[in-house]
Order: sequence, then C-alpha cells, then structure tokens
Amino acid sequence: MLIRLDRPDARDPKARPDATVSEYLGIRTNNVAEYVGVVRAVALALELGAERVELLLDSNLIVEQLHGRWRVKDAKLRPLWAEALRTLREFPGGWAAAHVPRAQNSAADALANAAIDRVAAGGPPVVVTRPG
Repeated sequence: MLIRLDRPDARDPKARPDATVSEYLGIRTNNVAEYVGVVRAVALALELGAERVELLLDSNLIVEQLHGRWRVKDAKLRPLWAEALRTLREFPGGWAAAHVPRAQNSAADALANAAIDRVAAGGPPVVVTRPG
C-alpha cells in the first residue's frame, strides 16, 4: 500500500492508503512474498510519480538486505532483491527502509488475505487501486 509522504497521517498504521496492490502469489515463502510486495509497491510508486519512497516492512531480513548490511543467501530472493534495488535507485529523492512490528503492518496482511479470498471465489489474481 502507498501513502504520500506529505500527508500528516503518513506514518499512522491506520491511515487510508492512496494506492494499493493486492496480488495472489500461490504457495511461496514469506520472504519471497515480502520481496514481491516490495517490488510491486516501488514500481507502483514510480509509476505514480513519487520522488521518494520510505518502506515500512515487518521483515527485518529484507530491510537489512536492501540496505546491504546482510547478504542475500537465498537464490530465490536474489532476483527480487536486485529488481527492488534497481527500482529504488530511480527515485530522485532517494529511499529508506525501516522495520516495523507486524502489528503495525496489518493493512498489508489484509491485502494479502483479500487476494487469497478473491482468487478462491474466482476473482482476479491482481487488483491495483490508484488515486483518483
């Protein structure tokens, strides 16, 4: 989910998002799912013209790997990590990633669960909402 940084409630975990991506991924590891979420979110932020992106992630592993403090040992994660970094480097105002407790990321979990329920009911695997 994306929230403009200039909003006064930008860091409120209950803030209504400006844009979202909800995608059914099938059976994947939690780390693969987290990285796919990062890749989709930063791509959407770039498409919407964001100057800077700040990621609030409940995966400390991904935060540390994106910042280069931890190596990416899992071969399944390397291409996703590389794609995320390639896109993050395109933001003229830079980027940041910080770890937040899972309880502060419940909206992201809700989007994942919505994708599972939607596909189980015969709906589309991907739903993207944009401002407007």
